[in-house]
Amino acid sequence: MAELDTRAGRGITRGEGATRLDAFVDAAFAFAVTLLVISSERMPDSVAGLLRALKNVPAFAASFAMLALFWYAHMRWSRDYRVTTAGATLLSLTLVFLVLVFVYPLRLLLGTFFAWISGGWLPMPLSDVTGPLPLAWVYMFYGAGFALMSACIGGLYLVSWRRRRSSGLLAAAAAGAMAEAVMHLYFVLVALLSMAVAGLLHEGSSPWVTALPGVVYFLLCFSGWVQVWARRRARVHLTGNG
Repeated sequence: MAELDTRAGRGITRGEGATRLDAFVDAAFAFAVTLLVISSERMPDSVAGLLRALKNVPAFAASFAMLALFWYAHMRWSRDYRVTTAGATLLSLTLVFLVLVFVYPLRLLLGTFFAWISGGWLPMPLSDVTGPLPLAWVYMFYGAGFALMSACIGGLYLVSWRRRRSSGLLAAAAAGAMAEAVMHLYFVLVALLSMAVAGLLHEGSSPWVTALPGVVYFLLCFSGWVQVWARRRARVHLTGNG
């Protein structure tokens, strides 16, 4: 574990050194998940109503997974690489702001997406999404939220990388910070590509063309390779420049 410790000689973990900012970020994510739940319709009072409510589960699950993805990324950064600079604090607060701004649209947008891919079997939360052009706006909003939150997480890891010497990061941990930063930059690029493709949609777009902005996110499957490549490049940089 000696080489994996991110702070030489200290090995500070989130549980041992969590800050008020960590607690605030955790509370904001918990509140966002609560908003996902209470944004549903009133509690069902019949079996038919219960079945209709259960059709909202895929959209809720996808929204929850996205929030959990970014919460976990911030938790890992705070546990392994936390620095208390003004820049890092601003990025964490910006992440909180984005989560609270996008949580309600996120549920609506993902609900619209699932309704579209299910051919209307799952409930459509937005009544004016009737063709490719309105769906393009759905992709745009989702992509903007995903890109901005990914940029915040990547920025936190980049701050840790730039302060690797003053923070006492060992080579393996420093390379890991750069790998995380590059991987989240890749997330941003994938989201921007999806938004660009969505911008090409028009009312005459065929169903398979309309699905392309969503298909673009399958490129995230290659993020592990991007992370490995970035880690190797960072190790070479550290070996060559100290």
